[in-house]
Amino acid sequence: MTRLALLALPNAAGPPAGPLGLRPTAKGWCPGAHRAMASGDGLLVRVRPRLARLTVAQAMGLCEAAQGLGSGLIDLTNRANLQLRGVTPRHHDAVIEALCGLGLLDADAAREAWPAILVAPCWQAGDDTERIASELAARLGELPALPPKFGFAVDAGPAPVLAEASADVRIERGRSGGLIVRADGAAAGHPVTRAGAVDTALALAAWFAATAGSVEPASRRMSRHLVTHPLPRDLKPLEPPAPSAALPRPGMSALGPVYGVAFGQIEAAALARLLRDSGAAALRLTPHRALILEAGGRRDSTEFLTAADDPMLRIDACPGAPSCTSATVETRAMARALAPALETVAPGARRSLHVSGCTKGCARARAADITLVGRNGKFDLVRDGCAWDTPSQTGLSPEALRSFIGAL
Repeated sequence: MTRLALLALPNAAGPPAGPLGLRPTAKGWCPGAHRAMASGDGLLVRVRPRLARLTVAQAMGLCEAAQGLGSGLIDLTNRANLQLRGVTPRHHDAVIEALCGLGLLDADAAREAWPAILVAPCWQAGDDTERIASELAARLGELPALPPKFGFAVDAGPAPVLAEASADVRIERGRSGGLIVRADGAAAGHPVTRAGAVDTALALAAWFAATAGSVEPASRRMSRHLVTHPLPRDLKPLEPPAPSAALPRPGMSALGPVYGVAFGQIEAAALARLLRDSGAAALRLTPHRALILEAGGRRDSTEFLTAADDPMLRIDACPGAPSCTSATVETRAMARALAPALETVAPGARRSLHVSGCTKGCARARAADITLVGRNGKFDLVRDGCAWDTPSQTGLSPEALRSFIGAL
């Protein structure tokens, strides 16, 4: 049996593959720090470091808080934020105090409702990305209320690197070499100067806020909103973005060594060791589950991904059961078991795999070559789609999948 057979496993009769479906509405809210969210393993406390950068002192302090006040696990999200897992309600106040003391949290809880800002990770002090992101962060209070997941991307380096990252308003490099402000989902953006970039980005977000309630249900993300609402004339898209470049992958970058994080989950003790051993001055986060150790020396690691072609970099898996109450299956053990199959399902191709605990697909919002979706303790299989799409096979037991892998 070849690994290609993964796409033809026997199963209970299921519906044929169909067109893209509608993503289920997520329950709860995006966690913050002041407003943490309960999960199966305790409270999730999210930290949004400024410019996705922590000094080594801040990073070490965060690791200490994760071990002393949480489960010792830290998530790296697809918006380059961090989440402390397993915080108990009685320790929540202590976590808030620690984060404020580290300079990683504003004492004003209302600021957590402001939109997130994702930045291209290889910014330099004083460059367009750093200056625009800093100005935008200082002016977010000018905006009306926006949906919880609404966010900005400041991607003003030589070429955009955040095209696949979640954002609703993008400030990026245009094809002419100048800056554009682009609504997510639009093929082109509006040319701007560096001095005018934030004004235009805020105007675009304000237009969204003013018009999102004119449809039922109200729009929550920009790309879907554009299907029914053409952009206003003064924000007319005129210039396409420059061709995209790649985010830093495991290896070396101009800033320092890069390490991948399988499934975006970090053991705080392991991160603390890596920071000490490398002599890094700061830690930068990327939305592709990677860490950049600014000015650090490269060190071997068995706890982080060090090869740019590691198949684990092409696998997305949510925490699954029992960490998430929406899931009925263990996801990450299954994902690790299936990782070797990606190498020969299609020789020479870079196949992607998504193992989702339920149809919400929290770990990956875009299509994967192979998606396994938990349902009632078993898995459904979706080809070339998302977790909420119609599966081609259903009712695959974890045991059947593991037996298949063991027979390869």
